[in-house]
Amino acid sequence: MLTKADQFAEPLALLAEQAKALSHPARLSILQILAERNSCICGELVEDLPLAQATVSRHLKALKEAGLIKGEVDGPRSCYCIDREALASLQQRLNELFEGVLRESSDLECC
Repeated sequence: MLTKADQFAEPLALLAEQAKALSHPARLSILQILAERNSCICGELVEDLPLAQATVSRHLKALKEAGLIKGEVDGPRSCYCIDREALASLQQRLNELFEGVLRESSDLECC
């Protein structure tokens, strides 16, 4: 089933999906924790967040589906880490987007 988002260019749609994945403070906190530890087991994340295991798992799933983290399931344990290449690409694409928006609107006068 096609959605309205499917009518936009793929790079813009991907950027929107990744930005959406970052739109929750728990997910931003998860990224910070993963960056500090350089890898993490999901159970350890639960100890650092004011959230239930199931909630943390849902947030990890959203970040993984957006391609911002990598994860492996090893029996009852799940190990996650940041996908540095994906985050660097996201940062570059956001910078390009905002630079273009600011450049185009530099002469615009608004309320």
